[in-house]
Parts: sequence; structure tokens; C-alpha cells
Amino acid sequence: MTMPKQQIVSPELAVPNGHFAQATQIRARGRMVFVSGMTARNREGGVTGVGDVAAQTHQVCQNLRAAMTAAGGSLEDIVRVDVYVRNMEDFQAIHEVRRQYFTGEPPASTMVEVSKFVNKDYLIEINAIGVIDDEQDA
Repeated sequence: MTMPKQQIVSPELAVPNGHFAQATQIRARGRMVFVSGMTARNREGGVTGVGDVAAQTHQVCQNLRAAMTAAGGSLEDIVRVDVYVRNMEDFQAIHEVRRQYFTGEPPASTMVEVSKFVNKDYLIEINAIGVIDDEQDA
């Protein structure tokens, strides 16, 4: 059971140009999960999709899902993401992939372009905040 998220939409703000909410609201109960920056590093320790931002975004989203699953939640429990990219021109390609993973209410999001990552082959990194409902265990 996931915590019900609600998008906050202000008529005074432009409609988002990607797959994210202007703001996300959630009841403050349950456990907060802070997921460190996930890259395209796969289970074997290699980099998936060298040179391919879509393939890397898939791996990043799968890594986010694995972390949330290990915490007892899912991607639907993620309420905020911070996205770091090597090239802002990849915005649309990244959001096309995100729509495949964040199928319910999208999380609040910030995306910024950076000059370097810890590995020269990384094109994207995403960290996340999730809230997992513990009421189901009671």
C-alpha cells in the first residue's frame, strides 16, 4: 500500500514542461526514505548505456526502484527527485523514460546540468525522497 500523493497545481504557475509536479503533498506519517544519488551503475558494477541517456535513465530508475523496494516501498512512494544531467538538451528523452516508471502522480522535481560526475561515462544521476506508509503493518 502506497501513501496517497496529491499534486498541487497553482493557476498562477505555468504547466510543467516535463513529467513532474509543481508541488507534491503527502500526509506526514510513515517512514521517510532518502535515496542517495543513483547513476547508471548496474548490479555488476559496470555502466549501463555508455553514451545513451535513455538507457542510463532506465538503469537509474531501476536502481531507484531497487532501493525503494529494499526499504519496503515502491516508486509510487517517491515524492521528490533531484536530477543531475550532463546535458540539459536531454530533458525530453529523460522525461520520456521517467513517464514509464513514475506512472501515478509524478514527484516534485528539480533538474540541473552539471559539468562532471564521479565517472566520466555517467550522463545522469537522480536522488530521491520517499514516504512509506507503515499503517499497513499495524
